[in-house]
Amino acid sequence: MAAMSDAPKPEILVVEDEAPIREGLCDVLVYHGYRPTGVATGDGGLAEALTGRYALVVLDVMLPGLDGFEICRRLRAARPFQPIVMLTAKGAEDDIVRGFREGADDYVPKPFSIRELMVRIEAVLRRAGRAPLDAQQGFAVGRWRVEPGERRAVDGGEAVELTPRELEVLALLARERGRTVSRDRLLQEVWGFGNVEHIHTRTVDMHIAKLRKKLGDGISTVRGEGYRLDA
Repeated sequence: MAAMSDAPKPEILVVEDEAPIREGLCDVLVYHGYRPTGVATGDGGLAEALTGRYALVVLDVMLPGLDGFEICRRLRAARPFQPIVMLTAKGAEDDIVRGFREGADDYVPKPFSIRELMVRIEAVLRRAGRAPLDAQQGFAVGRWRVEPGERRAVDGGEAVELTPRELEVLALLARERGRTVSRDRLLQEVWGFGNVEHIHTRTVDMHIAKLRKKLGDGISTVRGEGYRLDA
């Protein structure tokens, strides 16, 4: 038997009120080498997440006490770069949009496959563990100057905060300025997914929508192909 690595995998918090799902997720995470903690209530989940112990939080929406959207909002405000994956039966587009607006890094509707969930968890953890692309070099997006080292975009006296993932999306588009970047390439290079032809997600579109809300014009949609940062 091969020797196990001395470095343990990260701790992951699972906030899910249904005991069979919570315990099953924890068992799967243990099987993959992670150290999970399960919490059954919204208030308890938020308190545990705010300790800062966890590399990632897997968060249900329908919970006793605080719901997942409120937890996500409060956690993102207190810990801006905490990786969060929302896992819920609320799979309607409006709920997915709200999840991303509240700060989720990814959103997986139930029912889901364990394989897909683990791919998404590992992709979010990979992203959280590496610095944004072009971390020291600023660039323009429309009227905004993006400052990756400060994780923000500025326009005169106005500034907006950007998440690490938003920075990576913008940095990739900036490197290819004037050329179209496909959704598949964004999923591969920013989200870390492989075999993207088998992954059906609107994550890229949701993040572009968030960036447009923050920065306004500057990112063009090339129908059926992807996105382009205007020259």
